Amino acid sequence: MLTIKAIKLKKPAGLDQFEVEDVTLPQVTRGDIRVRLHASSLNVHDYFVVKGVLPTEEGRIPLSDGAGEVVETAGDVTEFSPGDRVISTFFPNWLAGKPTAERVGSISGDTVDGMRGMRWSHPPPPSRERREAIATSKLRRSLVLG
Repeated sequence: MLTIKAIKLKKPAGLDQFEVEDVTLPQVTRGDIRVRLHASSLNVHDYFVVKGVLPTEEGRIPLSDGAGEVVETAGDVTEFSPGDRVISTFFPNWLAGKPTAERVGSISGDTVDGMRGMRWSHPPPPSRERREAIATSKLRRSLVLG
C-alpha cells in the first residue's frame, strides 16, 4: 500500500479550512492506473465548493482539473503505459455520448473527490474514441501526488 498526502476540506467551508491528511491508496486493480499528478488548478467551480457556495461533504478532496503521468497500470490495462501523459475530465462518468443525468451527475471535487489525492475506476466507453475518452478520464483512476 502507498501512503500519500491529500488535501481535504473541513466544515464550515472556507479558503482557510483545508487540512492535509495521510491517505493510504489501495493497490491498482483490474482496469486501474496510478498517475502522479503534475498540475492542478482551482477553477471557479472549485472556488464555489471551497467557499461553501456549492455545499459538499466534510472531508471532500477538492479540485476538478489535473494533469499527470502514468506511473503504474494493472495487468489488464492495455491502453496506457507508465510514462503516458493524461488529463482529468470535469465529469468523470461522461466518457462518451450525449450528456445524461447519470453522466453529468458526478463532478470531481464536488460530488466525488477531486485531484488532490484520490482513486477512481471507470468502465471503458463503447466508442471509437475510446482511447481519447480514457485518456481524459484515466487520471481519475488512481492519483499519486507528485
